[in-house]
Amino acid sequence: MSLYIGRETFKLWKRISAETTTEVNLLAENWKYVLGGLICQYMHGLAARGVHYIHRPGPTLQDTGFFLLPELGEERAYVSETVFTFIFLSFVLWTFHPFIFKTKKIYTVLIWCRVLSFLVACQFLRVLTFYSTQLPGPNYHCREGSRLATLPRPDNPLEFLLIMPRGVLYGCGDLIFSSHMIFSLVFVRTYQKYGTRRFIKQCAWLTVVIQSLLIIASRKHYTVDVVVAWYTVNLVVFFVDRKLADMPERNIGAPILPLSKDVRMKEENIKLVNGNPGDPVDWRLRNQANGKVNEDSNGLHVDVLDGV
Repeated sequence: MSLYIGRETFKLWKRISAETTTEVNLLAENWKYVLGGLICQYMHGLAARGVHYIHRPGPTLQDTGFFLLPELGEERAYVSETVFTFIFLSFVLWTFHPFIFKTKKIYTVLIWCRVLSFLVACQFLRVLTFYSTQLPGPNYHCREGSRLATLPRPDNPLEFLLIMPRGVLYGCGDLIFSSHMIFSLVFVRTYQKYGTRRFIKQCAWLTVVIQSLLIIASRKHYTVDVVVAWYTVNLVVFFVDRKLADMPERNIGAPILPLSKDVRMKEENIKLVNGNPGDPVDWRLRNQANGKVNEDSNGLHVDVLDGV
C-alpha cells in the first residue's frame, strides 16, 4: 500500500513539475498581458472608490425587482456574497486543475489572459456608465442617515490610493452595472466554452441566475444594474473572444514547447509509414476551429515527462 501511494505521489509530483515548467514559459511570454490586466483591476477599484466620494444618498428609486422579491434584510446580506465567493473560488480552482489532473484542456496562463481581457473591457464600460450618472444607492449603508453613504475627503493621496477590503464591501455609487455579475458571467461563459462537464455548466448558469435574484433581494443593486450586466457582459465577451486567437488544443497530447529535432523526425517517419501526408507541425499544433470541446469527453493529455 505504501509503495502504491509513493508511486502515485511521485507521478503527481512529475505532473506538477512538468506543468509548472510549461506555465512558467507561457508566463514569460505573456507577462505583459497578465500584469496589464491586474493593473486594470486596481484602476477599476480606484474608480469605484472615487465615485463613492461624490455619491449623494437619497430616496430609493422605484424598482420592479424590489416589489417582486422579498427583502432579505441587512442581517442576511452575506447570502449573496457567499454565492459569489463560491463561484469565484470554484472558477479559480478550475483554472489550476491542469497542475493536478491528467485530463486537461486549457493552459492556466492563457485562460487567465482571456479572462482578464474580458474583465477589462466590461469594467471600462462600467466605469463610463456609473460616472455618467450617480444613482442613490439602495444598499443599507448607502441610504440617508448612514455615515458610510459618503466618504470624507482624503487627507493625503495615499489614503485614496490604498484600497481596503472594507471599502470594496461598503462602496456606494458604482451601480450600473453590477461588478459581481461581470465576474460571474465572465467565469461561467469561460467554463461554458472550455469546460468539459455538461452538468457543471448547467449548475453554473443556474447559480448565476440565483445570484442575480439574491443581489436584488439583498438591495445591493437595482434590477436595472443586473439586467444591463446580463446583456452587456455577454455581448462584450462574444465580440472580444472573436478578436482573440484560439487557444491551442491540449487533448491531442501536444506540448506547447518546441519539440527536439529527433522527436520531430520520429513523428515524420510515423506519419509517412501510416500514409498521412502533410506537415507534422500543422498536425501537432492544430487549433480548434471554434474553441469548443466535446461535452463529458475523456480525452487525456499525455504529459511529456510521464515516460521519463
